[in-house]
Formats: sequence, structure tokens, C-alpha cells
Amino acid sequence: MYRVLGAALVAGAICVLLTPLLIRFLRKREYGQVVREDGPHAHFVKKGTPTMGGILIVLGTVVAYMAFSKWTPEGLIVLGTMVACGLLGFADDFIQIRKKRSLGLKARYKVIGQVAIALAFTLLATRLASPGHPALPKQFSFLGGTAVSLGVFFFIWVFIMIIGSSNAVNLTDGLDGLASGSMVMVMAAYLLIAFTMFRHPLSQHPRFYPFSGAPALDIAIISGAVLGACVGFLWWNAAPAKIFMGDTGSLALGGVMAAIALMTRTQLLLLILGGLFVLEALSVAIQVGVFKMTGGKRVFRMAPIHHHFELGGWSEFTVMVRLWILCGFFVLVGFAIFYVDFVGRVPS
Repeated sequence: MYRVLGAALVAGAICVLLTPLLIRFLRKREYGQVVREDGPHAHFVKKGTPTMGGILIVLGTVVAYMAFSKWTPEGLIVLGTMVACGLLGFADDFIQIRKKRSLGLKARYKVIGQVAIALAFTLLATRLASPGHPALPKQFSFLGGTAVSLGVFFFIWVFIMIIGSSNAVNLTDGLDGLASGSMVMVMAAYLLIAFTMFRHPLSQHPRFYPFSGAPALDIAIISGAVLGACVGFLWWNAAPAKIFMGDTGSLALGGVMAAIALMTRTQLLLLILGGLFVLEALSVAIQVGVFKMTGGKRVFRMAPIHHHFELGGWSEFTVMVRLWILCGFFVLVGFAIFYVDFVGRVPS
């Protein structure tokens, strides 16, 4: 456990200590946030706030992992997914900043990048594994495998997981501290899940999960590092934010969250643990769908749903705290489902 805690502390320290330097660097070069013209008026004051703070979230996670891990194939694949998604987000942020517009990388290029990441993850994760441990099976999973084999279509499922998760976190990152604070709770749950799998290997208890041992410890280390990095970043991202994570951070966090769910065989459990992110993404899908089908009618005052509450009179801080509470509820329910299933597998 000391490795997991050490990774969290190192990643957190990197974000807390280096973010002021990054803020000065970004301000000097006028790399500031571009605000949506149709967004809440209260957000206009955020225009010019340094962005791309996700650089340090990714850096802190990578350094912490390299320092405390034994570098298993499973851990490196998950970490590589985070870095690749972060680079895609960085390209998006950089284009927004240089062209002074709220639209960065064109949608088709972003999708092409996410397809490449999903393909690389699928090819590597289903072929490479630590000695004595099975590679990722090409099947749906909830709490372990479901015996629903997808075969060659598993790549499509991985793509859906990565694009859905990264875009959901990106949509949630619209209020100071909302995405980073919510990610802390989700990563805390995955830290406990992965560490539980590590402590109860399949070789000793056949009824436990097929993912265990050193690979599970590596995923716990990554979860701890991401948790620590988000806590450190939140120190500067709390309202009023001194810096935003940008797409660099949100795509990286969404990507690593999906990769962890895939690798731990808890893919569908992510829909519950990440319930807040799902709710934010659904609000946009519903708004756009109804708008197109009805010729202009809206379900929400504005989507994502956190803007709906803002325009309803809630302060940004109130919206953030209440959505944090909702996120905590989703995480508790998700972890409770895992724990009840785990206890049910304990040999009598």
C-alpha cells in the first residue's frame, strides 16, 4: 500500500508545487481560456485564465508511476492511453489558443485520434500480459467477465468506452473544480477496487476476480497517482480558478478512467461509478436530440446540465458542491455493488 500512497503524494506534490510556474509561463505567452459566447454571462470573467493545466496532471501521474511501479505491461498500457489522450487534448487546446476560438481540433481529426488510441489499446491489452496472468479478454464485463465474447468487435467497444469517457469528462469540465474534484472520488473507488484485487489473487481464491497480483497493484498505483494529481491540481483549480485543465486534462482523465475500467474488467460498473459524467453527457445528448427533432425546443436552459442549474439561479459554487455530492453518491453505490459481490465470493 505504501507504493500507492507514495504515488499519490508525489503526483499531488508535483501539481501543487509546479502549477504556479506553469501559470506564469502560460500568462507570459497569453495562453488563456477562450470562453463560449453563448455560455453563462458569469463565465465571461474567466476569459484569458491560463489553460492546459492538464499537462501537470499527466506529468505528475507519469512520474509517480515510474517511481513506484514495477512497470507491468498492463500498467504501461493504461498509462500510455492516458498520455495519448492527453496529447490529443493538448493539440485541441493549442489550436484554440493560437486561433483565439472556442473550437479547437476539428471533430473528425479528434475521432481519428481516438480510433487510433482505441486500436492501440485493443491490440496491446489483448496480447500482452504479465507472466502468469491472462491478457484482457475480448468480452463485456461488469464485475469480472460476462462470457459475452465480442471477438473482432471488441475494438469497437473499446472505442466507445474511450470516446464516451473522455468526452463525458470534457463536458463536465465546465465549472471550477467540478471535473477534478469528481475524478478524485472515482479514482479513490478504483484504487480500492484494484488494491482489493491485488490482495486476493486468483491463484489462492478461484472465485475471486481474474485480474489480480502485480498488474492489479500497478492499476492501484495509477489510480492513486491520478487521485493525487487531481487533488494537487484542485488546489489551484478551486473557484475562482487560477488555471483550467483544458482538453489536455479532461481527455487524459477520461481516457485513463476508461482504460482502468477495461483493464480491471469492470467496464459496465464505470457507468455507476462515473454516474455524474454519464449524467452530464446524457444532458447534452438529450438537449441536442430534442432540439433537432422538435425544430428548436429545449429540455434544459442550457447543456451540459451544470449550466442549466446556473441559469436557474444557483451560484457556481453551489452547483459544484451539489454535483460533488451527487458524484459521491454514485461512487458509493458503485463501490457497494463491487464490495457485496466481492464478499459473496469469499470462501466459506
